[in-house]
Amino acid sequence: SLCRFYLHPELSNDLVGTHPPGAHSLVAVSVGYFLEDFVDMLCNQKLHQSWELLFHHSVVIICFGIAVLLHQYVGFALVALLVEINSIFLHLRQILLMANLVHTTCYRLNSLINLGTYVVFRIATLAWMTRWLFLNRHNVPPATYAVGTMGMAIMTPMNIILFYRLLRSDFFK
Repeated sequence: SLCRFYLHPELSNDLVGTHPPGAHSLVAVSVGYFLEDFVDMLCNQKLHQSWELLFHHSVVIICFGIAVLLHQYVGFALVALLVEINSIFLHLRQILLMANLVHTTCYRLNSLINLGTYVVFRIATLAWMTRWLFLNRHNVPPATYAVGTMGMAIMTPMNIILFYRLLRSDFFK
């Protein structure tokens, strides 16, 4: 996603109707990933442990699915995929926790990078997407606007709550 915006800066001008080569496939593969992860969580985790992620994945599957099926809003979905850059550090955090490496320099460094990428790629990106959706509400069909608004209304608080949990766990013990 980041490469698409770097290689095709004109993409930023039209997040609805146009997309560079490979962008549609990237969003389609992402839908497949979220579907697979959703099914994996259903089969291998207790519902009380994974309901938030299952809910998150449902919202993403619906929103990205619309982009894939309509061949529209692919650019907007690419913006949403920027959020996943932070997932690298969230997942590394989980691996370090499982390996009982909480009191290491690696964990501390990852915590700082995780927090920084969280602010940039999750909170700022979701804020930008919400702003874009609001400013472009007259150019977006009502049903699509409703889905997008609901998606942002769900994802933003979820990410703020997760940010608070990360701060509390890694910095305010």
